[in-house]
Amino acid sequence: MTKTQHLVAAALASVCLTAPAFADDDTIKIGFATAESGFMEAYDKPATDAALIRIDEINKAGGLLGKQIEVVKADTKSDRAEGAKAGLTVIDQGADLVVVSCDYDFGAPAALAAEDAGKVSFFLCAESVKAGIQGVGPLSFSASVLAPVQGAAMSEWAFKERDAKSFYKLLDTWTVYNKGICDGFDWMMPKLEAQGAKLVGEDTFKNEDASIAAQITRIKSLPEEPDAIMLCTMMPGGVSAVKQIRAAGINSMILVGSGMDGSYWLPAVPDLSNFFIPVQGSIYGDDPREAVKSFNAAFKERTGADPSSQYAYPGYVMVDVWAKAVERAGTTEAEAVVAELEKMKDEPTAFGPRTFTAELHHQNNANYLVVGVEKGKPGVVGEWTLSEPVPMDAILK
Repeated sequence: MTKTQHLVAAALASVCLTAPAFADDDTIKIGFATAESGFMEAYDKPATDAALIRIDEINKAGGLLGKQIEVVKADTKSDRAEGAKAGLTVIDQGADLVVVSCDYDFGAPAALAAEDAGKVSFFLCAESVKAGIQGVGPLSFSASVLAPVQGAAMSEWAFKERDAKSFYKLLDTWTVYNKGICDGFDWMMPKLEAQGAKLVGEDTFKNEDASIAAQITRIKSLPEEPDAIMLCTMMPGGVSAVKQIRAAGINSMILVGSGMDGSYWLPAVPDLSNFFIPVQGSIYGDDPREAVKSFNAAFKERTGADPSSQYAYPGYVMVDVWAKAVERAGTTEAEAVVAELEKMKDEPTAFGPRTFTAELHHQNNANYLVVGVEKGKPGVVGEWTLSEPVPMDAILK
């Protein structure tokens, strides 16, 4: 039994369960077993707010299967054991869909509870393959794009669109997400090397490292500065790493994953330039798609603020694709809904096409916008879709 399964079992033992409160004949229930407090709230709340916007749109348009969607919630408190309890709580309240936290480790306990109850679960924005079939089971999905896609897409884009030929890999070993970014880069590099690119070096560091001086020294000791540094990292240590690289006089293009999106940290690295991020949608008012601009306006109207990063968007997509599957299945019954989700190939959404298969309940390709930061100001500078999807062996590396 895995650690998360132990947590679910413990929650079952500690929560007094009554007979499930089945959904009313006139309503369909979506249960949010997500963080409303603790550090995960910063990730879960924007995606939850986005999901609620799509729910409101569906309800105003007549509902789902002719029924209104009702929302029930339980706070995970950013704690794994509480996550299992929260999952059981919304299931007991009759949830037809269980929505869980953005991160695999913190969302898995609630997702496993849903799996045991025969309910579909969706991670708000987790980007580990474990947040789905491979870690939870066949009824579990994620609404975001896998981390390896980010590393692969950014390296291919830099080579094809910015003429980057020499690459340096710098991996922050803190999380599976960070490793996934570099796994995608590792898969793409031989393809680029066959076209004239070269990996000139690689190194690692830890997110909590106060200094990466040794790693910077090794970069500066190269015969020539690399055209691009693939920096596989996330907050908060990613900011320090970027600041130190630029302070050392290294002006190479810096490529990162989606986890570095957001302008809130840019004042820490004044006048940052030549820095590029893959995003599912732009929060900066320059997304070329009218549907995204409309969403951003709706998000600000609902919350009083613009989305803080692109991680709000998967919450909207999640409700959108699940509701389409329910309509096509004619029921909220899990196996029928999963069957319809797994038929989706390049399903149109406001934030690009989505595909699910019986092997993979994630996105192994995506149409990314590329946000560039120049003189401290972020904005869309291009877009990129991988020449081919990232294969399962690279995803499961």
